[in-house]
Amino acid sequence: MPREVLTLQVGQCGNQIGLEFWKQLCLEHAIGPDGRLEPYAAPNVDRKDAFFYEADDRRHVPRALLIDLEPRVIQSIKNSAYGSLFNPENYFLDIRDRGGAGNNWASGYTQGQMLDELLFDMIDREAENAECLAGFQICHSVAGGTGSGLGSYVMEQLHDRYPKQVVQTYSILPNQSYAVASGERHADARDYANSGSAATGLASGGGSGAEEDDANAMFSDVVVQPYNSLLTLRRLVEFADMVTVLDNAALNRIASERLYVDNPTFDQTNALVSMVMAASTTTMRFPAYSHQDLRELMSTLVPLPPCHFLVASCTPLTIYTGAGATQMNAKHVDTNQIASGVDCLPQVLPVAESRIRKTSVYDVMRRLVQPKSLMASCPLRRGSYLSLLGVLQGEIEDPSEVQRSLQRLMERENLGFTPLTSANVQVTLARKSPYLKCTHRVRGLMLANHTGISTLLGRTIAAYDKLRRRNAFLDNYCREPPFASNLDEFDLARETAQQLCDVYAQLENQVATPQVSDDTRL
Repeated sequence: MPREVLTLQVGQCGNQIGLEFWKQLCLEHAIGPDGRLEPYAAPNVDRKDAFFYEADDRRHVPRALLIDLEPRVIQSIKNSAYGSLFNPENYFLDIRDRGGAGNNWASGYTQGQMLDELLFDMIDREAENAECLAGFQICHSVAGGTGSGLGSYVMEQLHDRYPKQVVQTYSILPNQSYAVASGERHADARDYANSGSAATGLASGGGSGAEEDDANAMFSDVVVQPYNSLLTLRRLVEFADMVTVLDNAALNRIASERLYVDNPTFDQTNALVSMVMAASTTTMRFPAYSHQDLRELMSTLVPLPPCHFLVASCTPLTIYTGAGATQMNAKHVDTNQIASGVDCLPQVLPVAESRIRKTSVYDVMRRLVQPKSLMASCPLRRGSYLSLLGVLQGEIEDPSEVQRSLQRLMERENLGFTPLTSANVQVTLARKSPYLKCTHRVRGLMLANHTGISTLLGRTIAAYDKLRRRNAFLDNYCREPPFASNLDEFDLARETAQQLCDVYAQLENQVATPQVSDDTRL
């Protein structure tokens, strides 16, 4: 019986990432952009039902809701080649046409309260359509208004309404160093514009009138990111079960260094995130011996709640490009050969990095634990692991190769674990898609729970403190109900984030000798 996962794509970033995720899943399961199986699709070689359901017309429809408060991104998805892939009833837009959340967490959260009945009618309908719902995965940004505010409200409600289901998020953090620098410059500019005016009220700590409106119009979309991030972080701590953290600085660095792109686009960084999402769900869609649902994944990676913040790395990067990535020539494919595992597929070339490398189990595992491969800006060389899971795919005919590679990795890399956890490195082998042929022999994903995440969270707190010391840019928040009478919500969020960092700090210098644990059965 499949353990279904319902995907909620919230806001502009969440929907753009979600679309790339579904493109990748369609490739891996031989599903066309219209939801119909390709002619070469073979039965009983995957478990696509965990993420798709089969409609009456035999089309495969994603178990997904596309949620936004303004129509631009949703409309672009509808107009894309994959527009007919999704259930048209699962596009959620604010029919009141308020123009979105305006990069304001409080606005997004308040609109979530107003739209609760409509939104959860859709979520409940999709949840009831599942035979055995394992949980939810949410794609969103913590920096904007809809992904952060509405996303926070959705997390709260899922926690209360579906207490037995796992809530996992893929949360994109902004470049906090840029936000801090921008906040200082813009706050200084605002102080200059308001010189001669007393700092009055909770709302802004500065003047009022046209100068203030102009300052908000020019700067709020950048500098209020720390406010939105911190408010969302509290909900991620309290209402999510697993949070895979990715940040724009690391994604841009990887795109530049490993995709050889001078100026990475959002499409390219979004594709990196979708690659992590697809790899993280591989053991559910192409079942291995273990980690076949969200609950089992959580039990491995989250030994000490609320320390459920994960970092990820993938190697080699396999972002498929070109027409050959979306359609394969059916006349070249024998479905009987696919079912029997024969290598009969036409070649699909991934990005440049994979074409110039020779991969092995050890090479992939070594690269996965290198800080430069990490899709979040936190130091792996300092601190300690709480858990570490590797998922390997490819041509691994001798399972003992995994064991030998693990032992060699332990000897050469400093993988310290906190003594409060089981201190083991788990590796599982997952089947790869029979519908894609890549040039590399082995590919891998690492999901790690590491105390170094506190560095990234600490930057969020520092960026928030820079703005809050001046009470800058708070007026738009104070117009919304959560902040109408006071700023206690900010203070509570700041306290929650600091407590989490303190927990990680206590674990930082406690190191135990790692043990090797591998699952080499397919």
